[in-house]
Amino acid sequence: ARAAAEQAGLDRQLVELVNLRVSQLNGCVFCLDRHTRQGADAGLSVQRMGLLPAWREAGAVYSEQERAALELAEAVTDLPEQEQLNYVQASTAAVLTDAQYAAVQWVAIVMNLTNRISILSHHPVRRRDG
Repeated sequence: ARAAAEQAGLDRQLVELVNLRVSQLNGCVFCLDRHTRQGADAGLSVQRMGLLPAWREAGAVYSEQERAALELAEAVTDLPEQEQLNYVQASTAAVLTDAQYAAVQWVAIVMNLTNRISILSHHPVRRRDG
């Protein structure tokens, strides 16, 4: 999924935003911990990570491409009713190329799978100071 994202021209920050948002929706603390650190390593600011639960209201904090990716990732995670799904697919396809659209779906699918494995396995999170 990461290679597909790179090949499609999606940067690492966008991928980490998707990973974080999917993990937030699923409540996976282990993956939230991991991808918060990986997001910081990718250059994501504390502001952009902190505002992620309210990305729709955050305006220009997120690019048009990032907003489309987050919208699509949420649809992959929540599987909304068909009318909403059709809207999401049309609106995000207008911003993302076919390769980017497919890559965002794969990143979200893999993160959803990883979240479920981690949650069901009770992966522990250890405290990190600093």
